[in-house]
Order: sequence, then C-alpha cells, then structure tokens
Amino acid sequence: MQRLNLGCGQYPKAGFLNVDVDPLAKADVFHDLSSFPYPFEDARFDLVEMDHVLEHLPSPRDAMREIWRILKPGGTLRLRVPHFSRGFSHYDHKCGFDVTFPLYFDPTFPGGYTGIPFEHVQTRLVWFAQPWLKRQVLGNFAFNVGKMLGMVFDALGNIAPLATSRLFCFWVGGYEEITFELRRPMNT
Repeated sequence: MQRLNLGCGQYPKAGFLNVDVDPLAKADVFHDLSSFPYPFEDARFDLVEMDHVLEHLPSPRDAMREIWRILKPGGTLRLRVPHFSRGFSHYDHKCGFDVTFPLYFDPTFPGGYTGIPFEHVQTRLVWFAQPWLKRQVLGNFAFNVGKMLGMVFDALGNIAPLATSRLFCFWVGGYEEITFELRRPMNT
C-alpha cells in the first residue's frame, strides 16, 4: 500500500512517504505544495493524508486537483483542516472549512462543482484537536478539562454536523478541526 503524508513538518508518519517544503522538516521529499505538478506519477497512492496544511495553500482547489491526480482510483484522502469557526486563529491561514466542503467535489451538486470528482465518505468535527500539541503547552488541569469537554462537544456536534456548523459551534467557542474522508471514484 502506497501512503503519502503531505505537509509533515516535524511530525512524519511511519509507513508514509512524508513531504514538506521546509528544509528543517522531517520529510523524505521536499516540495512546495503550492507548486504543480507534485513530483509523483499519476494514480500512485492508495492513501493520502494532509493534516492542517490545505488552509495554508493559496489555492486549495488546485491542491485538491493534484491530490486527485496522484491518488489511485478507489484511493482515500484524509484531510484535517480548521473549522471556519476557529479557522482564522492562525496568522497564516488562507481559509477555513465547513461541512459543505465535500459538496464541491460531487458531480451532482448544482451549486459549484469543481470538476474534481471525490466521493464523500465521512465528516467529523473536533472541538479539542491536536491533543499531542496541547499537552506540550497546557497544564494538566486545563488539558484534562479540555479533553473531557472535547469528548462531550464532539459527541453532541457530530449528531448533526450541519446544525453544528451553522449554530452550535458558536455556543461552544468554535470547533478547532473538521476532518474529511474522501475517495477517488473507481471509474475515474
């Protein structure tokens, strides 16, 4: 199984080919993800993961087109990006995302299909994201309270993600992350 981790930074994933632009990153391949094409042949990867990278790129649509190109038909894309309710808390974020993101890759969507076909598999909202990073900056009490609240808010928010994105997220201070699992259709 060929697996690719785009934008690994200091956190490479075992069993993945890790890519980053930063020469100080722990990458196997160094490439600017806003520069196309990526240095991989068509339909090479079974799985592509991208954790908190797409929001930094100047053209998420072009990156999605390129990821589609390097994914095998039937291959899976797992994206972790900031939910729009917290998406602009980082100085370098170009955009935030909500639960409607997968619609733009559905050929039957009349409201703005991008021409890049992906099948939507799953969407999940995460209130207390990146706990490994929070463990480094929060005290034990704050970390444990945040983790417990996250479990409650995740359970509630994922009952109806659309309602959460439109209303509930503002009652709980925003969701930090939204994860998408998409699949390249077999017939493409």
